[in-house]
Amino acid sequence: MARAVTLIRSGSLSDVAEYAYAATAPAEARLVFLAGACPLNEDGSTAAKGDYAGQAAKAVENMRTALADAGASIEDVISTRVLVASSRQKDLVTAWEVVRDAFGDHDVPSTLMGVTVLGYDDQLVEIEAVAAVLGS
Repeated sequence: MARAVTLIRSGSLSDVAEYAYAATAPAEARLVFLAGACPLNEDGSTAAKGDYAGQAAKAVENMRTALADAGASIEDVISTRVLVASSRQKDLVTAWEVVRDAFGDHDVPSTLMGVTVLGYDDQLVEIEAVAAVLGS
């Protein structure tokens, strides 16, 4: 199946980043804007309380579900923003490693941010994403 997303790597920028620096999609692609994927269980309770990696994994799982419901998959994601409720870089990296591993070779442009608080009780991680798909 043809994919709409083309990842762009820069030879002019540091190769330390674990993601592509840019991505494109053709004009005929349908864009899918996802709300922030939260680490919520089906009953609305927060999963993996106190566990950055566990919450990142649940947020990725919920993001995959939202993508599927929109006719897309993780390979169609064109960019992400990972929000982590912490001022400690170690906590951000813990969440990031889970997200990075979930994307594998499809290492889309991403922003990792520490924030003071997120919207649900005991929430530590949220993942925003945009996807691009070909066809209707």
